[in-house]
Amino acid sequence: MGKIAVLFPGQGSQFIGMGKSLYEQSPAAKKVFDQIESLRVGTLKQCFEGPLEELNKTCNTQPCIFAVELAALEALRAIGVAIQGLAGFSLGEVTGLVAADMLSLEDGLKFVKKRGQAMEQAAGKTDAAMVVVLRRNNTQVEALCSEFSQCYPVNYNCPGQLVVSLLKCDVAAFVKRVKDSGGRAIPLSLPGGFHSPFMTYATKILEKDIFELTFSKGFIPLYSNVDATPYPESPLAIRSNILYQINHPVQWEKTIRRMIDDGFTTFIECGPGTTLGGFIKKINPALAYYHCELIFKDYIEAKDAGKDWSFKC
Repeated sequence: MGKIAVLFPGQGSQFIGMGKSLYEQSPAAKKVFDQIESLRVGTLKQCFEGPLEELNKTCNTQPCIFAVELAALEALRAIGVAIQGLAGFSLGEVTGLVAADMLSLEDGLKFVKKRGQAMEQAAGKTDAAMVVVLRRNNTQVEALCSEFSQCYPVNYNCPGQLVVSLLKCDVAAFVKRVKDSGGRAIPLSLPGGFHSPFMTYATKILEKDIFELTFSKGFIPLYSNVDATPYPESPLAIRSNILYQINHPVQWEKTIRRMIDDGFTTFIECGPGTTLGGFIKKINPALAYYHCELIFKDYIEAKDAGKDWSFKC
């Protein structure tokens, strides 16, 4: 039987009401939410009520998604879902550090808050944006990026989908160039040029803060955005990885393919939205994919009907 991995999504997956059903139905999820609320007052309101304008600020988005992801993970663990591996997309990788016991919840939240603030500040320093390119392969997109002075391929999501960070003043010309080449380009609403040199200012801010955190050897493999391999054990190397991924590309497709090679056949998206599930199906349609809230809903229905339940993949 293949192994089960949990995947944590990143910024852009947020929505008003995220995590609320888990808060109301899972004591384990509620405990995590309440702990984070005690450390960052207002998190529950931002997750459950918004307003969206407030939730979409990077300084709020990141800790709120972090809270939902950890709450969802604990809801799964509480009902007996066994997990053998972890991966997180961008911000989700910080959640993964906590899930793997490489970082405490308190330190994870502390870093996520500072990371969101630093990335928001970096976004304010440069007028950058992000565009997703469809129907072109990675080599073709990289060639198109080279035609512009500050245009970087950043999120290698799945076959035929690569996200680019570039200057806002170049977006219209880039979109046209992609269309002329036979592809399709869609500007994203993310507030900055993430995972590119536009975020170097954020890494400079965080270089000192990251040494305030205590990192440990994890008990479960966490696969890295940086090189698609399990995280190193050295605290210094862990710090280096988590800083490096802020202004360098997310190698998501490579990460999933490496996990497949390592025996993972079932992937559970643990957090708001189903974006990562879409990537999974394009990388390998034969993989089993589930969303955490649907698993928990199935558990509740079985419990209410007086039936025995276990996760069957």
